[in-house]
Amino acid sequence: MTDDKETAKGQPGLGQAALFGLCPRCGGKTLYGGLTAFAPRCRACGLNFSDYNVGDGPAAFLTTVIGALVVVLAVTVEFRFEPPWWVHVLLWTPLIVGATIWGLRVTKSALLAAEYRRKAREASARDVVGP
Repeated sequence: MTDDKETAKGQPGLGQAALFGLCPRCGGKTLYGGLTAFAPRCRACGLNFSDYNVGDGPAAFLTTVIGALVVVLAVTVEFRFEPPWWVHVLLWTPLIVGATIWGLRVTKSALLAAEYRRKAREASARDVVGP
């Protein structure tokens, strides 16, 4: 038995939501409308994804991590095997593109799910307390 009300309702855990792009409310695989763009809302439960703002944090983080890894790997391959330049293009271009797309989907999903669980969302006019 778990004390977590969110999980008890059948909602996905943070890891599951991040890895599979699941809606944090209903667990439907409806989070993405494009390769890395969120759908406007969940097609299953109607949760409005535009209420949540994950910002540019995932992109900045991935640029640093993937860039550092690829540089280390490319330098290692260059000094160990001394391949022609086109081998580097064939190796690193698909790796960079694939890792970036996969990483963006996972990190954006994780941030949106975390915001949903903490009931954080983009501020709007309905949040302003007037005089």
